[in-house]
Amino acid sequence: MLDIKMIRNDPDWAKKKLAARGIKAEEIDELLGYDQNRRDFLVKTETLKEKRNKVSQGIATKKRNKENADQEIADMKQVGSEIKDLDTKLQEVEDKMNYILVRLPNWPDDSVPVGPDESTNKEIRKWGTIPTEDFKPRHHWDIGEELGILDFDQAAKVSGSRFVYYLGMGARLERAVYSFMLDEHQKEGYTEVIPPYLVNNEAMFGTSQFPKFTEDVYTVMVDENPLTLIPTAEVPLTNYFAGKIIDEKDMPKYVTALTPCFRSEAGSAGRDTRGLIRMHQFNKVEMVKVTKPEDSFDELGKLTNNAENILQKLGLAYHVIVLSSGDASFSSTKTYDLEVWLPAQEKYREVSSCSNCLDFQARRAHIRYRDENGKTHLAHTLNGSGLAAGRVVAAILENYQNEDGSVTIPDVLVPYMGGVTKITKDNAI
Repeated sequence: MLDIKMIRNDPDWAKKKLAARGIKAEEIDELLGYDQNRRDFLVKTETLKEKRNKVSQGIATKKRNKENADQEIADMKQVGSEIKDLDTKLQEVEDKMNYILVRLPNWPDDSVPVGPDESTNKEIRKWGTIPTEDFKPRHHWDIGEELGILDFDQAAKVSGSRFVYYLGMGARLERAVYSFMLDEHQKEGYTEVIPPYLVNNEAMFGTSQFPKFTEDVYTVMVDENPLTLIPTAEVPLTNYFAGKIIDEKDMPKYVTALTPCFRSEAGSAGRDTRGLIRMHQFNKVEMVKVTKPEDSFDELGKLTNNAENILQKLGLAYHVIVLSSGDASFSSTKTYDLEVWLPAQEKYREVSSCSNCLDFQARRAHIRYRDENGKTHLAHTLNGSGLAAGRVVAAILENYQNEDGSVTIPDVLVPYMGGVTKITKDNAI
């Protein structure tokens, strides 16, 4: 959530910044109007409360002196009625103000390209060599189905579209991928966590999924309370620090987790209808950092490097792009996407997003730290996929495919595969 003081103190700057995120100036004017009403009501309320205190003191004095205080009592009732009326109006205007405020996206950083959508993203760097084969590369779903390690058809019968069964070496390959990721992240200083997979509305609000994206999730009722299946481990990992005050000497905080992720993929009809790219349920290793404000952009660079390390050790060609203001996530001030090369599609596809959220989430979730002088400040939060396991499996199947239909295992994964160096029809199940 944005700081209303920053909008109030420089509305022109705020309008310019948020225009890059598709927010109209009229919405900011409406917000500021409610904010002004709120402050006017607060002044009137405080004035009346001060008057009520004086009247109450006068009544007490008269009663001690056994004097008549009927007029003062009547005055106090009138003041109390006025305060109650103002409190009602104050609550109404605060609700209207907060309705707008919690739906405003984060400021785009000055270094972010300004543009309406992904067409204005900017490539930062490339790594690796795009494979060239003497045969036409096949899509990962065809490879997986022919080897018998992926079954989309049976999953569709059991659960519907955008689900899959991993079988035999397919299941082992995905397990190898995320086990490798977790081990690498622990080497980089992350604490591994197994978090809850169901979270309450406050947690979803804290990381900015609610109220804007309520249609994109799966919610269940548990003892008459709504709980949401996590769309990403970012939610429980970031909210682990919700309401806490961290000692400055203990920062930054690094945590990582493997979790299933559940997304309704609302609005994605017709997009990536086959394969592992866009699923309702998928596994992902997430990295989350909580830092001091002055360190967050340096930590964003390190976070991105942590994700790149996985792709480099797997030998997968990729590039890094910085997302434009119109393509970045709601809570992010700056996002780097890692996109891995898929030979059959002949293009790069997203496998990780690494974002700096500044204090946007910390303000919602009350994540703070205490400096050496004892003062408390809002922390900055960062998150990044390290990586989406299913998409990495797709990339391995396509980039390491052989003409005979087998798939070579990247060297770093062989120990996790029990020494298996190649998936063939003979050893797949």
